[in-house]
Amino acid sequence: MPPFSENIRIFASRVGQSPAHEHVNSQNGMDKQALLGEIKAMAAAQNAEVIEWRRWLHRHPELSQEEYGTMAFVAERLAAMGLKPRTGIGRTGVMAMLRGGVEPDSYCVALRADYDALPLTECTGLPFASENEGVMHACGHDMHTSSLLGAASILCRLRDRLRGSIMFIFEPSEEKYPGGARMMMDDGLFAEVKPNEIYSFHCLPEMDYGRVGMKKGKYMASTDELYWTVRGRGGHGATPHLSIDPIVIASHIVVSLQQIVSRNAPPMMPTVLSFGKIIGQGRTNIIPDEVKMEGIIRTFDEKWRLEAHEKIRRISCGVAEAMGGECDLFIDYGYPYVVNDDACTQQVHDNACDFVGEEHVEWLDLRMTAEDFAFFAQKIPACYFRIGIHEPGTPFSNLHRPNLIVDERSIELASGLVAYNAVMALENRIKA
Repeated sequence: MPPFSENIRIFASRVGQSPAHEHVNSQNGMDKQALLGEIKAMAAAQNAEVIEWRRWLHRHPELSQEEYGTMAFVAERLAAMGLKPRTGIGRTGVMAMLRGGVEPDSYCVALRADYDALPLTECTGLPFASENEGVMHACGHDMHTSSLLGAASILCRLRDRLRGSIMFIFEPSEEKYPGGARMMMDDGLFAEVKPNEIYSFHCLPEMDYGRVGMKKGKYMASTDELYWTVRGRGGHGATPHLSIDPIVIASHIVVSLQQIVSRNAPPMMPTVLSFGKIIGQGRTNIIPDEVKMEGIIRTFDEKWRLEAHEKIRRISCGVAEAMGGECDLFIDYGYPYVVNDDACTQQVHDNACDFVGEEHVEWLDLRMTAEDFAFFAQKIPACYFRIGIHEPGTPFSNLHRPNLIVDERSIELASGLVAYNAVMALENRIKA
C-alpha cells in the first residue's frame, strides 16, 4: 500500500459529505456559476493529493494486459470514495458506478481513462521516474487515470445533487490490439447499464497547459497493422546470381507501396502508410532467405480501408512473384476511426469555455493517430477531446518518447473540467 494511503482514508471521509449549501432547483436545475466555482475549489483543494496519485502511477507503470498493480491501485481509491469498483473486466479493467441522488436510473454518463504504459526506458530525470525497467508512462495515461480519479472524488461529493448516474471506466491495454475497450465490452461492461453518453480525453504535448481542444465528427484515424514475410533464396553475397535476394524484393515492395497514398487513395481522403520495421537476418556477405517487415495503414473511410488492404496485398505479392520470390501478408484489423458526436462535442466545447475561458478553447483538425475509444463511440454518443500539458517556455517532448514531461497543473484542470462536464451532461441530457 502506498505511503499516502492514510491521507486517502482521511480524504475519503470528506468525499462522503455533501456541502451544506446546495444549488438544486427541481425546475431549473443547478446554479451553473455556483457549481463552476464549487468544482474549481474542490479540484484545487485536492490537487496535491491527486498529483501524488499520478506520481505513484508514473513510478509503477505496467504494460498492456499486465496492469494488475494499477488495477488494484485504482480500485482502492474508488473504494475509499465510497464506490464499489468491479475489477478484472477485460482482464485488468475497472468500472465503478456512482448513483446520483436525483433520478439515478433515468440517465447515465460514462467517463473513461486508459492506464497502460509503453515499453520504453524513461530518460526524464524526474524524481518519480519509472521504477520498472524498460517500461514508462510515455503516453500520459498516468495523467489520464489520476485526473479521472480526481473527477470521481469531486463527483462523489456532489452525489446528492446529480440528476442521474456516472459510470467510471478505467481501461487497460489501449496500446495493444485488440484494445481494452473491446475487451471490456466483450466482458460485459455494459451488460447492466448502457450509458447515454461517454467522454474521454487525452493529453496533448503540443498544446500549452491551460488550453482545451476538440473536433466534431471524424477526428482520429482507423489503424491496421501490416506484417510481411518476403521469401527468396539465400546465399553468398559475392554470388547474388545464385540467390533470390529477399532484401531487394522487400525494397521494391516498400517503394511500390508508396503509390497506395500518392496514386490510389482518393485525393480528399487522408491516408498514411508507414513502415516501422525491416529485418533481414543476413550479414555483410550473406544474403538471407527471408525478410520480415512491419507497418501501419491509417485512414478515415471503411470502404477505402478495405480497398487499400487488397491493393497492398496484390502489389506486395505481385512484386515478389515478378522477382522470383514469395510474399505473405498478414493484416491485423485494428481500431476503427474515432467519430465525435456533434452534440456531445459542442457540449464539451461550451463547458470548456465556461471552465477555462473561450480564448483558451480551440477547434482541432483531423489527427492520424488512433484510439480504441472508437469502439465506445460506435455504440454510444461520444466526445474525445484534448487537454494541453506543455509548460510554456520549456522544450517540447512528444507522446511515445522517453522524455515526455507533463505539466502537472493540467491535472487540476482535467479533474475539474471532466467533473463539470459530467454534471452538465446530466443536467442537459442532450440525448434524452
